[in-house]
Amino acid sequence: MLTNSKENPSTIESEQPLFSWIIDIDGFNKSQSAYHILVASSEEKLNENEADVWNSGEVKSNQSTFVKFEGNSLEAFKRYFWKVKIWDELGSSSDWSSAQKFQMGLMNERHWGAAKWITLNEDTRTSEYRFRDYKAGKMDKPIPVSGFPASYFRKELNLEKDIENAQVYICGLGYYELFLNGEKVGDHVLDPAPSNYDKQAYYVNYDITADLKIGKNAFGINLGNGFYGQNISWKNDPESDRDLAYGPPTVRCLVKLKFADGSESDFYTDASWKESTGPIVFNNIYGGDTYDARFEIGDWSTVGYKDSKWGYAKEVSPEIKKISSQQIPPIKKLQEFEPQRVFKGADGEWIVDFGQNIAGWVKLNVKEKEGQFIEVITTEALLTDGSDIFLGSTGGGANGMPQIYEYICKGSELESWEPKFSYHGFRFAKVKGVSTKPDANMIKAVLVATDIQVTGSFVSSDELLNKMHSISKWTIVDNVHGIPEDCPHREKCGWLGDAHAFCEYALYNYDMYDFYKKYMEDIRTQMRPTKGYNNPEIKFQVPTMIAPGKRTSTYAKIDWGVATMYLPWYNYKFYGDDEIVLEYYDAMKGLTDFYLNYKGENGIMQDGMGDWCPPLWDRRLNPSAMECDPIISANAYFFDVLGIMEQFAKMNNDADYELKMKQEKEALKTAFNKEFLVEIPGTNHKWYQSQTATVQALQFGIVPENEVDNVVNGLVHDIVAVKGGHHSTGIHGNRYIYTVLSNYGKADLAYDILTTPEFPSQTYVMNSGFTTWPERQFVWEEMEGPTNSLNHPMHSGFAAYFYESLGGIKSSDLKTGYKEFIVNPKFPSQITSTKVEVPTPYGKIENSWTFNEPILSMNLKVPFNTKARLVLTLKEMESLKINGQIFNEFQKENQTETSDGNTIILGSGKYQIEY
Repeated sequence: MLTNSKENPSTIESEQPLFSWIIDIDGFNKSQSAYHILVASSEEKLNENEADVWNSGEVKSNQSTFVKFEGNSLEAFKRYFWKVKIWDELGSSSDWSSAQKFQMGLMNERHWGAAKWITLNEDTRTSEYRFRDYKAGKMDKPIPVSGFPASYFRKELNLEKDIENAQVYICGLGYYELFLNGEKVGDHVLDPAPSNYDKQAYYVNYDITADLKIGKNAFGINLGNGFYGQNISWKNDPESDRDLAYGPPTVRCLVKLKFADGSESDFYTDASWKESTGPIVFNNIYGGDTYDARFEIGDWSTVGYKDSKWGYAKEVSPEIKKISSQQIPPIKKLQEFEPQRVFKGADGEWIVDFGQNIAGWVKLNVKEKEGQFIEVITTEALLTDGSDIFLGSTGGGANGMPQIYEYICKGSELESWEPKFSYHGFRFAKVKGVSTKPDANMIKAVLVATDIQVTGSFVSSDELLNKMHSISKWTIVDNVHGIPEDCPHREKCGWLGDAHAFCEYALYNYDMYDFYKKYMEDIRTQMRPTKGYNNPEIKFQVPTMIAPGKRTSTYAKIDWGVATMYLPWYNYKFYGDDEIVLEYYDAMKGLTDFYLNYKGENGIMQDGMGDWCPPLWDRRLNPSAMECDPIISANAYFFDVLGIMEQFAKMNNDADYELKMKQEKEALKTAFNKEFLVEIPGTNHKWYQSQTATVQALQFGIVPENEVDNVVNGLVHDIVAVKGGHHSTGIHGNRYIYTVLSNYGKADLAYDILTTPEFPSQTYVMNSGFTTWPERQFVWEEMEGPTNSLNHPMHSGFAAYFYESLGGIKSSDLKTGYKEFIVNPKFPSQITSTKVEVPTPYGKIENSWTFNEPILSMNLKVPFNTKARLVLTLKEMESLKINGQIFNEFQKENQTETSDGNTIILGSGKYQIEY
């Protein structure tokens, strides 16, 4: 049972929470016919006679996901209890479920009460290591920079009576860590998630009831820059006034206290808190942390600490429109890695290989003399000859700061340290300043990322594909830090095109329900007035290429900006909750109109960014390697989005716009084929002038029905005859090429281009030693070292093929959230078995099959209250057996529906299928 897709959530802020429940029951064709929900202010009142918040009564409905609360108004901070019972397809009722609970959050600004924003009053750093070198853009030499200091705040609270409940609500503009009586509260790191802070920031809640004690208690807050205090990177040169900081980091904290005698009290941040700097003498989200242990300030968050030399915090009023509860999972330390190999580089310094490219930081245990300077340079790669680290992909040329951690020893006993306010993307670390060879006792790597829960799985008989799946997942996990990043080192930016490129694959594998809702808010709050193209007099609200943050690039070109429509569509398709569609409909509609404003006389939108990073492509040195004209790929996406907007308009009862979208889609299809569909000289084939455009046209249904065979043959011709069995696609085409080939009877070719060891292919990348997907497709052995990012999740998008084609599971576009889903494995002859688990709001779909020529045997689990549409050819229908019975017999006994002559509709249950 879930409230807003969570178990027993503590900070609900929606006035109408959404209730969902999953029922696992044996039998076939089992479904729900009605439900009854009770909500009460206490568990004792949770019965049909006393439920004082909502008694839905019996509701005739098969809806068991995202049922909207329709009871009395919910109050801030209050806890509520709910339960449900259902009736099945025969009208038999279940027992009442166990009680679940949810607690409301702050709801609005006034509930923060007297809590103030506080920031550091005075920068008192004196360590000579508070400076770092900064060099970017056209700068001839580096300059020293120090950035905003990390700050420490403390205050004691005296409790004279027993506590019944204590809740902390804390919002850091910048990263914070909260301490109580010397111990860190919770296990979050790099909290909260980044946002457009001037418009939307997030607070986090902790229950500290069990941690408070009668008498004095000490609260402490450690505050770093994060993306908020970003006054260093991306300036490009020392003369630039391009300040990406929102201001010095600031924090607001409220503690709500409820005592056993029924009284209540608040404890909060204000100018009475004490403040200081400390041993974190430098912190920058790109450059890293510098920790000078000689400036440690003792047990600063404990009771009785002598803070007489500390100053008082400064109250401030940062520009911010809204503070909401953070609903996405927190960033946590997820895994530690020990050195796999340690060797000396060309300069005699130690290099540690952790074996896996990750995002996170290093953890040190050292014993050296006082003042010993230890420097750890993290990087993704070695020089091609393996003699030293290579900084080409992480060296700081873009943001001005290489990835470096610095530690200055205090020189007593064994010293342990790990950073707090930065993270890097790396596999290797060069360690300078240690007197012994690094080992697992001295240094470890720590994976640090948003704790998105793994919910899906894929495994096949082919280890190459299994490894691709693993690499694809690693590349996503490394790039989820409150936003979907492009890379975890040079940029750490939420590029919109990258986000939609890997979205579907992420949804197959992880619980991303809240994550994409949050990112949609980042996109909406990033929108700004932009002049029309054909009519500059009209202004539209348009996102930038990057969200969130002040590093924005240009307005979002079509193929990047369509993330604004794709992310709600994919979220709706995978989860079935229309809230995200209704919430962002106006923003999506306005952006669609903006792109229609780019229509030329030929009916084609004259805008596009391009099929990013195809083989050998370099924007400056080899631009022609991008074979697909950016206008063509952008218009292909836009055609698909017009269909999505047609459905969204219908959902919003916007009949006029629904008709407009239908007409625009038909017009664009005609124009697209007239402009871009051409014959391939010397053949009887046709295509859209590149692999990518051809794949998109087939995937999105742009190809005229009478031309499909010609176009498929044209695509195959280019892959085989022209490219020698290789793809030439970037992120737009590579997302769909394997699925499209499989859909049109070319599954063996899809497998061949994936697994050929020669450049370019995914297997070539794996054979080159990468453990995540690199940004560029280059011939690595011909280079000094691998340039550009080596950890770019936009290249993981293709791996949706493992689920939708090899596993054969896709949600219906009409009965979304897997209320109905398609089962139709399409696989190459080289694969003999596949097993997938696909997460749904109704429970997991499980599908495993084995192929022993000529028989395919499939084990399929259809969750309660859903239906599967098993798609077969007429020949397969003739040999079909379900649960050991030939289909005709099975159909009579189970009253199984059929559709379109070759689709079997199966209700819930476990099926053994052969054909």
